Amino acid sequence: MSGPTRRPTLRDVAGRAGVSTSTASLVFSGKGPVAPATADRVRAAAAELGFSGPDPLATSLRQGRVGTVAVVVEAPLREAFRDPFALAVLDGLADELEAADRTMLLVAQPADDPVRAVAQLSSQAVDAGVFPLCGIRDNPVVEHLAGRGVPLVGSGSPDGPGMAHVRTDEEAAIGLTTQHVLGLGHTRVAHVSMNLGLRSPTRAARPDDLEAALYLDAAGRLRGFRALAGDAAPVAVAADLTVGSGEEAGRLLLDVPADRRPTAVVCQSDLLAAGVVRAAWALGLRVPQDVSVTGFDGVDLPWLDATLTTVLQPGVEKGRALGRLVRRALEGEPVADVGFPVSLRVGTTTAPPPA
Repeated sequence: MSGPTRRPTLRDVAGRAGVSTSTASLVFSGKGPVAPATADRVRAAAAELGFSGPDPLATSLRQGRVGTVAVVVEAPLREAFRDPFALAVLDGLADELEAADRTMLLVAQPADDPVRAVAQLSSQAVDAGVFPLCGIRDNPVVEHLAGRGVPLVGSGSPDGPGMAHVRTDEEAAIGLTTQHVLGLGHTRVAHVSMNLGLRSPTRAARPDDLEAALYLDAAGRLRGFRALAGDAAPVAVAADLTVGSGEEAGRLLLDVPADRRPTAVVCQSDLLAAGVVRAAWALGLRVPQDVSVTGFDGVDLPWLDATLTTVLQPGVEKGRALGRLVRRALEGEPVADVGFPVSLRVGTTTAPPPA
């Protein structure tokens, strides 16, 4: 019985074509000058031998890279794909990685089972790891990849030795919208927070939420809001980052007697803010005449019949900034944290409080 047929190699092609192996390699890589007649001879020899090109795994081992970057999404992927800001960040990151001839390996990591991603990555060779959406405070994937010597880049959290971040000052950023409504004269101001930890129903905030928070971006925004509005300001914590959860939080805050109803609601995302606007409308309240609402991110919401007053945080540009840090790390350059600027956009959802 004959053994398995040996796969033809680049050396075989070079021998058939009567050229050196390095010349044959240049023909397949397209990275060097080769006479057209010689290139045609090499391609003909390859076709005769059934050689489809160099083994990409062998090439990557020789070059010390595999061309893949692990992109860890600290949530089920379906949730990230429903969030226009997350999609914008991933788009910008993909642009930069594509320019560096790298592909993305998306790894979903639910907060209630973070170790699962370690098992998935343990059998994957990757050139770098990126945490683009500012997830949980302590992530076991960081220790795993850092132990393998893989460069790591994040968006504020998680953290680890040698990890570089594109950082938004979350406290100062939420201060833009909070100070805006306070400056309009609002004194009864409420807040809608993103989920601070493990999944729970939409609920009123608890005194220990900040100490127990797993998500540092949500905790930073809550801390920034309270620094300006005071600890007594009502806060609702949304179950997840959806319009539906925003609407539930809006009803929790607004469906109360008029003398206790907030006249402004500062939200930690545009999706949550859109839900609060819907809740106000459903309760017969006018936005902004009866209640002002602000968001965060500046995503496009063409289906909302209003322009949110919001914190502009361009997602595509943030993704590109993450990608540039990855490229520098892969090129052996020293990398350090960089700040990411945000700004206030005043839309049609804020006004002075009702008389």
